[in-house]
Amino acid sequence: MAWYDEAIFYHIYPLGMTGAPKQNSYGEPEHRLNTLIPFVSQIKELGCNALYIGPLFESVGHGYETTDYKKLDTRLGTNEDLTAFVAECHKHGIQVVLDGVFNHTGRDFFAFEDIRKNREASRYKDWYCNVNFSGNNAYNDGFSYENWGGYDLLAKLNQHNPEVRAYICDVVRFWVEEFDIDGIRLDAADVLDFSYMQMLRQVANEVKPDFWLMGEVIHGDYSRWVNGDTLHSVTNYHLHKALYSGHNDHNYFEIAHTVKRLYEMGGNRSDGLKLYNFVDNHDVARIYTKLSNKRHFIPVHILMYTLPGIPSIYYGSEFGIEGQKERGSDDSLRPAIFYEQYIDAIRDNEFVNLIARLGEIRLKTKALSYGDYQELLLTNGQYAFARNDNGASVIVTVNNSDDDFAMRLPVQNTGEYLGGLSCMKVSVKDGTLSVNVKANSGEIWLPVCGTQVQPIKEKTEEIVTAPKVVEIPEPVSEEPLVEIEKCDKPFEEMTVEELQQAILARMKRNGPVTEQMKKDVLENVYHNSLVTWIKSFQ
Repeated sequence: MAWYDEAIFYHIYPLGMTGAPKQNSYGEPEHRLNTLIPFVSQIKELGCNALYIGPLFESVGHGYETTDYKKLDTRLGTNEDLTAFVAECHKHGIQVVLDGVFNHTGRDFFAFEDIRKNREASRYKDWYCNVNFSGNNAYNDGFSYENWGGYDLLAKLNQHNPEVRAYICDVVRFWVEEFDIDGIRLDAADVLDFSYMQMLRQVANEVKPDFWLMGEVIHGDYSRWVNGDTLHSVTNYHLHKALYSGHNDHNYFEIAHTVKRLYEMGGNRSDGLKLYNFVDNHDVARIYTKLSNKRHFIPVHILMYTLPGIPSIYYGSEFGIEGQKERGSDDSLRPAIFYEQYIDAIRDNEFVNLIARLGEIRLKTKALSYGDYQELLLTNGQYAFARNDNGASVIVTVNNSDDDFAMRLPVQNTGEYLGGLSCMKVSVKDGTLSVNVKANSGEIWLPVCGTQVQPIKEKTEEIVTAPKVVEIPEPVSEEPLVEIEKCDKPFEEMTVEELQQAILARMKRNGPVTEQMKKDVLENVYHNSLVTWIKSFQ
């Protein structure tokens, strides 16, 4: 067993979460990463024991056009800040995985700058793919080169070049020695050369016990990437799509078919493919935005935490915040989040309470990490399956319809089952578990004998609409809020003061606004951060 076999991830896009400027001036370090340290204990309380954070290293813009692999982005702080942050995570029992952008670099990277300066005489001209000094590019450098995704800002590294390979291996070793990280998520792994990934796996095996390699892969047979020679895991985009569309279309057959296909990819074994499961991330719309029926937030997350794979929560989505691509921009997917929003959230916020409870159940129930998968019931609106491990059978039931549904399910265990969320006890009779599954909800049924999950004092209320991030007892004056709603200017053209008032107005629409929330808004004087914040309401 390795730490990642029982991992529950929290995913942070740091440049967005800290409200960093969109462009890097390469000036004096701004210690924004330090503002994330208070979140570490909250991440732990949420039930997460692993953190995927990135990109982190010096870049000119969004972080994936690397300028320096060995220097924390100036907008986030210094290398010492990152070392301290990882140490704080480890103190709380949280493993740390960084983004490894090893397919391409930015144009400010030293090797590319040398080509621009010395052209044919550059010793780095073979570090990049298809450099042609008879061509040109979007920046009018007088030479062309292969890029990633059609963007000349992202120059594609030559993964077959021995010097490039040696350099990237050195970067991985540096990250482990300098920051003590526990794994790397390989950006754009689906376009990486397989021998390149095999090289990285060899380095991973050398640098640290149980060092984890996960890759960003969209389509295809995931077993091509996940095996003993290449990666430990990849992003499970197949399940991501099925989870939201299967609920929007009231079609659990789509989800069950996807799970069966993925399970077959892993040889129909519980130790086959352990994929990185998610319902949203920094590249796709927020799950709360994607769901046609917002009440499906519950069964969607129950499935993500209980189906085979490694669950991950993208920062802020535990609150049910909105966000989607707008005019080709990812800004609203990557908003600034303030620590005050997390205080008492597990107790006061229904969505966060659900995620924390699912995390507790997952951590204390080995069958959800190691058990096999057995489908028990399937209709368009209802779905049940078992995760069996060492004689213990955990039963998961979900219902996407607007009516309660009674299920009679064959089970291996005898005696009683405890509902991990409802804390209701049900007895097994004649090898059958008979349960009522609430409308637009679900349950994780745990055999009472041997379960470590403790009953909660009160059952979480049924969620009908998105909860407010913070309960707010004292409203502030409404006069300026009403006026700002009439403003026709684009957000980007508003002043800081106008943006602050517009944010408060939208908060007011969702419920009363406390003095503390008003203070948080008015103390944020960063224009880009405010624009991102207000877009998150849309």
